[in-house]
Amino acid sequence: MVAKRKRYGAEEIIGKLREAEVSLAQGQSVAQVVRKLGVSEQTYYRWRREYGGMKVDQAKRLKELERENAQLKKIVADQALDNAMLRELSRGNF
Repeated sequence: MVAKRKRYGAEEIIGKLREAEVSLAQGQSVAQVVRKLGVSEQTYYRWRREYGGMKVDQAKRLKELERENAQLKKIVADQALDNAMLRELSRGNF
């Protein structure tokens, strides 16, 4: 049986990373720490790469900027599609 996947928010991830840092400083191995956190080593290292050294407000701002960037990319893609359709219509190839 596969365990249900839980999604953690930026605040939770940063809290877990801080908890992991404390445990590692106390001499525990990475395997022991990730078992205690309830995540895989791969997840721990991905979180550390993405959120390592961040504060909660910085992580929130990062997610906000990523959302905004995704919206802008969608707008640009829609605009490019509109421009391509207008070019085809102006050529009379419909």
